[in-house]
Amino acid sequence: MVTSRWTADSAQTAASMRRRGPVLERAILDAALDQLSTVGWNGLTMEGVAAGAQTGKAAVYRRWPSKTDLVVDALQSGLPTMDDAPDRGSVREDLLELCRQMRAAMYSRPGFALRSVLHECDALTAERFHGVIVEGVVEPSVQLIKEVLNRGIERGEVRPDAVSDAVCDVIPALMMYRSKVCGSEWEEGDLVEMIDQVMVPLLRRHGD
Repeated sequence: MVTSRWTADSAQTAASMRRRGPVLERAILDAALDQLSTVGWNGLTMEGVAAGAQTGKAAVYRRWPSKTDLVVDALQSGLPTMDDAPDRGSVREDLLELCRQMRAAMYSRPGFALRSVLHECDALTAERFHGVIVEGVVEPSVQLIKEVLNRGIERGEVRPDAVSDAVCDVIPALMMYRSKVCGSEWEEGDLVEMIDQVMVPLLRRHGD
């Protein structure tokens, strides 16, 4: 049996009407992430996203006027949140757990898609996506690192003058550099090495 274009469009419209508001928007955002993970930025189309979400193209364009707008929201909505600084009893263990959370964000489906997009799109578009990873991963990480280090000062593990913007940038800078430039997957041993050979010597009190 051959399905007519009218029948297919009617089915999509009916499905769209049954799913409204946040439910439909979530389906569209998930479809955008699926497209990014399979065909990448260059292959993603609004039509393909609409088909994946089983809705009409107009429903997508009503919410997101451009592909860039849609992908930015899809990535932002999917990135794991980093709200609480770990407290495992020592600065070393807290920083190591925080690194694991950052790695999880970077290698989540949205994180992987974001890094792929940055490699494919032009410089102007990449700048907008760069803001997504800075605001969604780097800046929250830096704030949590500061919280961990200030707690370490109170415990006597970290010297007071060791906490600065430059020091707090070390972990996210190394992780982003080695992930993007060197292709490092950041295994557990890599995280341990960074904390033990870079961060702990950088933070310890003089004479320790």
